Amino acid sequence: MKHNDLFTIEYQLHGEPKSFIVRASQMNNAEAWHWASCDAGVAIIPKFGRNALKRVSRPMAEKYGITQVRWSSAAQIQWAEGLT
Repeated sequence: MKHNDLFTIEYQLHGEPKSFIVRASQMNNAEAWHWASCDAGVAIIPKFGRNALKRVSRPMAEKYGITQVRWSSAAQIQWAEGLT
């Protein structure tokens, strides 16, 4: 079975619901808050292979109006072949 590395992150920015899908090797609450901050334009998107970047924490993200961050594995896409 293939490991799913796509995650859906949902959050609110100043009360407006937002969501997106991100590819990551792992996901937890701290990572989800950082990625929501990236999507909102608050944090810097990390470059591949560089872990020295400072992550945005939940308290810092909340100062910029980011709330209710939730994440889950993205649904696997079932491609149908042969359809015309």
